Amino acid sequence: MLELAELERLRSDVRGAVLCSGQPGYDAARAIPNAMIDRRPLAIVRCTGAADVAASIRFAREHNLIVAVRGGGHSVAGKSVCDGGLMIDMSGMKGIRVDPKGHTARAETGLTLGEFDRETQGFGLATPLGVVSKTGIAGLTLGGGWGHTHAKCGLAVDNVLSADVVTADGSLLTASADQNPDLFWGIRGGSGNFGVVTSLEYRLYERGPVLGGGVFYPASQALEVLRFFRDFSATIPDELVIQCGSFCFPDGTPVFAVAACYCGDAKTGEEVLRPLRAFGKPLADNISVISYVQLQSMFDPFFPPGRLTYVKSNFISDLNDRAIEVIAGFAGKSPSRFSFAPFIEHWHGVATRVEPTATAFPHRRHSYNLMFWSNWEHASDSEKNIQWTRECWNGLRPHLVDGAYSNYVSDEGESVARAAYGPNYDRLVTLKNKYDPTNFFRMNHNVKPTV
Repeated sequence: MLELAELERLRSDVRGAVLCSGQPGYDAARAIPNAMIDRRPLAIVRCTGAADVAASIRFAREHNLIVAVRGGGHSVAGKSVCDGGLMIDMSGMKGIRVDPKGHTARAETGLTLGEFDRETQGFGLATPLGVVSKTGIAGLTLGGGWGHTHAKCGLAVDNVLSADVVTADGSLLTASADQNPDLFWGIRGGSGNFGVVTSLEYRLYERGPVLGGGVFYPASQALEVLRFFRDFSATIPDELVIQCGSFCFPDGTPVFAVAACYCGDAKTGEEVLRPLRAFGKPLADNISVISYVQLQSMFDPFFPPGRLTYVKSNFISDLNDRAIEVIAGFAGKSPSRFSFAPFIEHWHGVATRVEPTATAFPHRRHSYNLMFWSNWEHASDSEKNIQWTRECWNGLRPHLVDGAYSNYVSDEGESVARAAYGPNYDRLVTLKNKYDPTNFFRMNHNVKPTV
């Protein structure tokens, strides 16, 4: 335990509040959306800027404290909070400056997707950033950043122009194509392994209303819908992004749905989406022209904070008939009506035309990302939900590739980290040796240094 005087010195070194157990705001600050994670940091620094981050890092090094970094706190693996260490909380750092003429935005990493989108949409602009508006921009971007317009504009990492990074020695560096280009390569997919990213500069695109929503079928029709989804996805243009999966309506009715976003001309989009909207006998079809902000918050009601969450996810090698049969067999069978399981994202277009080694994010060649995103409300139900999720994943193992999108995996140790970084892992180790040789930043899907 630290002496009170040491914590008072930390308080004098930062502008933000320093919270300890028993103080007002401590429990709220340490809580993250995944209620599976219940950890108690020794202290939480509510940072107001990069200087507070640097001071926190220096303090943690001096006192040999493990550090967790919180932006939005949405790491399903719970990497944004630690036990007994120092939590660097950037959730109050919400500055953003949009350059409408240059089509760029500089954003602090306490922003959520929804906050970022509302500001950029004020100028008719946007960049690909996830699909749930309450997610923090930092973790999502540094891990890859799949979004509704990835096929037309690339992943979030593909649209990062520069970043401010506080490294393990407390230095503030700029990472871009011209400054520290090796670090710039590494943060775009290497998560938080090399430092704390305090701001990100993004490329923006003109983005007006989109044609978006979903078509909903009884869960019992999952097999037929999956076959259609596979065949339809092979023909769609870059303007269209689709995903499908099993979940429940608020009244508990299990459904299997196909969600869509068409980001081009609405009339053309109606024609492109006609095969989907004409397929089968859906329970409902709510596809319509909506604002981009509405689209980005479409899934929000299904992911409220405070539920317990466990996720298994891998890219799937081939959505062949046998794989479809196995996946369909799990639809509507989750022990919890709050789960999205199974669920499939279709990856295509610009995001898949980037070379796997161009950024640290390597997963550019797989068309389908499969996940079992299990959510439930009571700790007494944890065992059966975790067991069911693992059984599903094991049943599909023959169809999965040895690669995972790190933003979608629970904490499964070193094997998941290697799979997440794939062929880029060794190069990331070299960067780790340079920028963080003591593995100071290890509350992440960790790349271990070898020096």
